[in-house]
Order: sequence, then structure tokens, then C-alpha cells
Amino acid sequence: MSLATLLQRFGLRRTVTLRSPTPIMTSPISGAIPTGPAPGSKLTEDFVREIGRFAYLWAWPLVNLYNRYWTQDWVKTQFFLVGGVAPIAPINRLGMLVDYNQPRQRYITCPSQDLIYGFGVLDLARDAVVVQVPDFGKRFFVFQATDQRTDAFSEIGSMYGTKPGFYLLAGPDWRGDAPAGIAATFRSSTNLGCIIPRVFQADDRADNAALRPMIRQIMAYPLSEFDGTMRETDWASIHVLPWKKLSNEEWRWVNPASFFDSLPKALELCPPLPGEEAIYALLRSVLAAADDDRDLREALREAAEEADESLVRPLLEFRNFGVPLPHNWTTVVNSAGFGTDYYTRTAVAKSNIFINRPRETRYFYQDLDAKGARLNGAAGRYSVTFQEVPPVNGFWSITLYDKYHFLAPNEIDRFSLGTKSDQLRYETDGSLVIQVQKERPGEDQVSNWLPAPDDEFSLYIRAYWPLRPIMEGRWTPPPVVPA
Repeated sequence: MSLATLLQRFGLRRTVTLRSPTPIMTSPISGAIPTGPAPGSKLTEDFVREIGRFAYLWAWPLVNLYNRYWTQDWVKTQFFLVGGVAPIAPINRLGMLVDYNQPRQRYITCPSQDLIYGFGVLDLARDAVVVQVPDFGKRFFVFQATDQRTDAFSEIGSMYGTKPGFYLLAGPDWRGDAPAGIAATFRSSTNLGCIIPRVFQADDRADNAALRPMIRQIMAYPLSEFDGTMRETDWASIHVLPWKKLSNEEWRWVNPASFFDSLPKALELCPPLPGEEAIYALLRSVLAAADDDRDLREALREAAEEADESLVRPLLEFRNFGVPLPHNWTTVVNSAGFGTDYYTRTAVAKSNIFINRPRETRYFYQDLDAKGARLNGAAGRYSVTFQEVPPVNGFWSITLYDKYHFLAPNEIDRFSLGTKSDQLRYETDGSLVIQVQKERPGEDQVSNWLPAPDDEFSLYIRAYWPLRPIMEGRWTPPPVVPA
């Protein structure tokens, strides 16, 4: 729904007067155009509710990032591994895992099982941040840095020809000079953001052992601490904090009950994009009106609850967004560069936040089989036959997620197959058949078995550093065929 449409949907039940009675006059000389309702205007309760619904969908990613920031700001000097599954670091630093993600992780949806991850929260108003890149040789890696909108702003990775060394992340107001030894500087449009390293690991213990010395050198820290030397941290020895999984869903980073308490702070830290000034002014006028009126505050709370259920929750389902492809697959072509595509930005933030740019990784989503029925482990068996595996410079994988978009525990602890899997069995014609089912197949098919849960699930193909057939849409995934 467009903003213009929202503005037309006024209700007429009650009105409220804004705090300031002073009218705003437009200067005939300057030609300045006022933004938002003029102070002293009356706003109806239904209008406030409609704007509240729009605000909830529009700003969901901004509030998500803001809440990740303030809930992590208590960490000052130590690094932690919460529940043994989620690295937590002080602001402007990052923490690393030393192996694949685990099924009980609930901090980020759709965790990959092909990579070793790191994660850190940025506040570039405090200082620019140095990122260390070890020598990975020919091993695939990409270090993603995002702004508060989840748009990427760095170019660090295999596809960029990044050399080992030091790179700088700076905020929009940073006016310093990069010291000698910094290979490149990348500037964010916001001060808040995230840094997320990803490094490929094959599915064997020997490769993990070979990778660990490199993982020790993946670090981020404030520019004020930079001395030109490559530092190390033993990420396998950081403190483990106890943690109890609250539910099967992602940690609730955006809570409708407190959304409009967080929104003003999130807006303050995220300057408007060109053309968004009117949206910011409109939201701030509604928030100001609600500050002075209990009924309007309640209308906003109700709007957040309604929008969470009817607008945002359906976006967890992959089939509800993206570009449709053959055989019920969908994809996103503007990932990590959403701009003013508010719908897709929020859909991705809800369903699989912090995805890479298309040049870095292309993602293919599937909730349905070839006949259009919901994928369900209790319904039977499925096969996915690749006549050609995804053409990539990096690697590819197919991962199974449960209905909450997390890894589904199974008897062989297998959650994905692809380049990392050296036991895959190909047919005599060169095709690759992946068996997706709950029951263990015959022994000759176990190497190609992707275990399914006993209820709904989704499939997810990643093509890291994709080649032109993928980028140009000439390669798309095969159907998921029910047996």
C-alpha cells in the first residue's frame, strides 16, 4: 500500500490536537514545502492506527537492528558464546564461531551449514572500525558489513579479489584519515550496523583443523587501537554463557508491545534516504500526538499487534515475497541493496536476515513441491534432481530448514548438502539426485539424503559467487518432486 493510499484512509471517530498551537507558514520566497502535519493539526484515531500499521512494516528492520544494538551494549570487554551457539562481542568488535552453526541457535534465521560465521554490532559514531582479513588462499570468504537498514556497504571477499590485511569501516560523519596500512575504507550510510564474516568449511574434521589458525586472525576493533600488526584471538576459548531456548522461533528482536517505544530512537540513529523526509516527519508527528494522548498510544499498540500478525508474520513464508521462478521457487534480486523496497527489506529481515549481495550469493527459496503442495515431512518423500548443479565460482549448497527457518535436528546431524559434501553420489548421466524425506533411505542413497522433520519445512539453495547463467536467470533450480 502506498503512502498516498494510507493518507486517504482517514477515520472520523475522534481527533487530537498536536502539542504546539503555532501554525506553520510556507515562505512564498523560499518555496519550502512543509513535511508532515503542521503543529496544531488534528489527527483521527483511525488515521494514527493506519500510519502505525505502515510504520510497523516499514521500520521493522530498523528497529530490529536497533534492538540488537542496545541488548548487546552491556558487553564491554569480554567475548561470550551464549549457550555455546551465538558469539557476542563488545560494540565495534566481533566474535567468531569455530565450527558450523548448531540447531539450537535462535538469534538469526536460516543459518548456513556451509560456513563458519562471525558476528559483531557496529556503532561507527564512537569510532571507525578496523577489520582484519587473514590469508585464506583459495578458500571462499566474504565479510559482510551492513547499515541499520541491512543494506551492505563493504566489498571484502573472494569475489572482490580482497588481499590479506586491514580494512576500515567508517560512519557517515567520520572525517578522519585512514592511517598507513589500511588497504581500503568503506563508508556506511548509518552509524549502526553489523559485521558478519563468512568462511567456507568442507564437511570434515581435517578442514576444520586447517581453518582454525585463520579463524584466530578474524578480528574487528576500534581504529584508535590500530598499530599495523595482525592480532589473534583464540575463539575456541571464549566464555560460554548459559542460555535457555525460549521457543522454536527466532529471538523476538521486534516486539509489537514495545515497538513504538523503540521507533523514535531507531529513527534518530538512521537518517532518511533521499525522498524519505516526509515519511519521517509524518511518523514523528503521529508519535508526538500519541505521547500526549493515552487513547492514541493504545491505538498505536493495537496497530503494531495487527501489523505483526497480518503484515510481517506472513513474510516468514518464502512463497510470499521475491521474484517467482519455475517450479514454485522464488529468489531476491536486490538483496542487501533494498533502498526503498520496503516490502522486500522487511520480508528478508523476517525470514532470513543479513543475506549477501547478489554478486556475492544468490538465494533460491522453496516452500512447495512441484504440484504446489506445502513441503511436509509427514506427507511423504521428495527428490530434487540437478541436471546441472548451480554454476558458481565459489560453492553451492541446498539446506533444509524447519517451519521456523532453523536447522531441524536429525539422526545423522546433516542439514545441508553441496560442494562441502565429498560423499555425494552422481548418476551415470552426471545428474545429482537429492533425497528429501524423514525416513532413512536405502544405504545406497544415504550419501544424498537430506533428512526432513515430521512437519512443514523449506528448502534453500545458496550459490556463492554465482556465474553468469545464474546472474542472468538462465539457471534456475529443478522441481521438488513428491514420490
